[in-house]
Amino acid sequence: MSLEKFSYDNRTVKWFAYACIGWGLIGMLAGLWAALALVLPDLNLGYAPTTFGRLRPVHTNAVIFAFVGNGIFMGVYYSLQRLCKTRMFSDLLSKIHFWGWQAIIAGGAITLLMGCTTGKEYAELEWPFDIAITLIWVAFGANMLGTILRRRETHLYVAIWFYIGTWVAIAMLHIVNSFEMPVSFLKSYSWYAGVQDALVQWWYGHNAVAFFLTTPYLGLMYYFVPKAANRPVYSYRWSIIHFWALIFIYIWAGPHHLLYTALPEWAQSLGTVFSIMLIAPSWGGMLNGLLTLRGAWDRVREDAILKFFVVALTCYGMATFEGPMLSLKNVNAISHYTDWTIAHVHVGALGWNGFLTFGILYWMLPRLFTTELYSRKWANAHFWLGTLGIIFYVIPLYWAAFTQSMMWKQFTPEGQLKFQFLETVNTVVPMYALRALGGLLYISGVVLMIVNLAKTVRRGSFVANEPAETPPLPKVIHTHGKSHWHNWIERRPIQLTVFSLIVVGIGGALEMVPTFLIRSNVPTITSVKPYTPLELHGRDVYIREGCYTCHSQMIRPFRDEVARYGEYSKAGEFVYDHPFQWGSKRTGPDLARLGNKYPDSWHYNHMLDPTSMSPGSIMPQYPWLFDDKIDKGKTPAMINAMRKLGVPYPEGYEKQANADMQKQAEEIASKLKKDKLEVKSDKEIVALIAYLQRLGTDIKSNTVAEKK
Repeated sequence: MSLEKFSYDNRTVKWFAYACIGWGLIGMLAGLWAALALVLPDLNLGYAPTTFGRLRPVHTNAVIFAFVGNGIFMGVYYSLQRLCKTRMFSDLLSKIHFWGWQAIIAGGAITLLMGCTTGKEYAELEWPFDIAITLIWVAFGANMLGTILRRRETHLYVAIWFYIGTWVAIAMLHIVNSFEMPVSFLKSYSWYAGVQDALVQWWYGHNAVAFFLTTPYLGLMYYFVPKAANRPVYSYRWSIIHFWALIFIYIWAGPHHLLYTALPEWAQSLGTVFSIMLIAPSWGGMLNGLLTLRGAWDRVREDAILKFFVVALTCYGMATFEGPMLSLKNVNAISHYTDWTIAHVHVGALGWNGFLTFGILYWMLPRLFTTELYSRKWANAHFWLGTLGIIFYVIPLYWAAFTQSMMWKQFTPEGQLKFQFLETVNTVVPMYALRALGGLLYISGVVLMIVNLAKTVRRGSFVANEPAETPPLPKVIHTHGKSHWHNWIERRPIQLTVFSLIVVGIGGALEMVPTFLIRSNVPTITSVKPYTPLELHGRDVYIREGCYTCHSQMIRPFRDEVARYGEYSKAGEFVYDHPFQWGSKRTGPDLARLGNKYPDSWHYNHMLDPTSMSPGSIMPQYPWLFDDKIDKGKTPAMINAMRKLGVPYPEGYEKQANADMQKQAEEIASKLKKDKLEVKSDKEIVALIAYLQRLGTDIKSNTVAEKK
């Protein structure tokens, strides 16, 4: 049989590798800065782009979509060509994909620092970026599927199943979660409100972890671990079960992020059940990866690449065991809103994604440059720095989490809350300092890796178009002996894509459609009214400054929360919240019933200098709110957008809105003047005060018993 000659495109792989390293370092440094700002609040610098609320989304988006994202594409472009024995379908699509993705990342980072955000965690980029992401994702999918369709290999290896499943699921998640109503070029309101928005957001948020941080990396694991160990994957049958069970079950588990909230009980229970079921396929995959190293364990002592892979798989196992445990209601009652969630996420991010990426880079880059790794000792040193970094990062946060939860829930013998919220914050600050030390160690290892790889590249010779040859794919495929039933779909990429879409779509549809159709799931409350124009402006300021990254607006029906914050939250309170602002972490206290708790002057001074009202506070200062004016020109568009989303503003109210806003703003300015605080009524601080004073007042109970 004649052989066909072709070449692999290594240039695109190299670009993605460099982007992965560069963005990874930037994203991790942003995370370190944000972590240090919780210990040394002066690091917020009193400057809007460097405050915690804006840096934290930059960190999460950079690490997830820039570091891990480019790591995925690097590995997919390298392995897919070799698994299909063909060059990528289109060099042009490869270039569009690479430069388009980098442009989105750069633009997204700049606009997040400018305060342009949707206010939905891990989906903060505004609507123009959502459209751009969709187009680039389609370009990636076309290039990937085109490559698969013109392959010279009969069967699709398990890694490709995971690549296809990832592409299908992320496309569905991104489109559904990104329905927004544009107000201006870089401002929009979520199409969904309150409970529905929370359910959609965490359906997306949880599955972004599942299908962006997990399934593509499992595909990379199935390719690079056998390559590095020089062993075949342990079990073909396990990989079949692993793939189909994982993509079917994962999509259901999102509601476990909303336990004890105003989300309907049936949806919470559904999330818990499927989260527990996730242990089986997750651990099946982890064990399949570890057992692939059978017969090669003696090499793990010396080979830094295998060490990275072993710890990555171990962290994957730990994270996928811990996740279902956190979905148990009794455990979640302790863990939610504490640093436990942060620790859990970083076991996966630092261990699973980080270490697998480092192992791949150490294995792949020397091959692209036809040379040996510059220093294996440095790679081993990187491994130990990274491992110590993970340990110093997560253990203090687990400690902080238990400390927070126990202090929040303690009562005196007289039935009063034992600790003020600020006491709990100050107690865990030393643990935040240790967490920052862990981050510093981890980043030190990354810097060492960059130097090691740079020296490797410098002494090697890059092969942009790697020559290869193989027989063409026969028109008629003959099966010899007994064939496994799953082989049928392994030869049919289109059918595999369609079945994957059906499998992930079933869970999403069954989980969300009833919530939108059954009105009783979100009972209305007649006393709940739309926000005034001034409050709406204040809410936009709240979202812009990333207040949701530290404060929740969801009081769960626990004794301590009701005693500390007031009446527990009801689903009907959030029907006009586009987007919802329930938050996921309480570095600061819950704000759901903050309205009328303090005078306007308290909020004024608190935003100017938090320590003046709360000595020991680690909250940033917001001096620009006292200089920047409310953009009245946006008011009509804001009212129009909200009305289109179902908020019952009267027809034509947009013409009256600015006059009403001026009247309410002057009332607040007048109250502040009585407390000897001179401020013009057109400043943003006035709008923010209006919003904060509105929170929870529609049905606020008079029984709030926060410990004084």
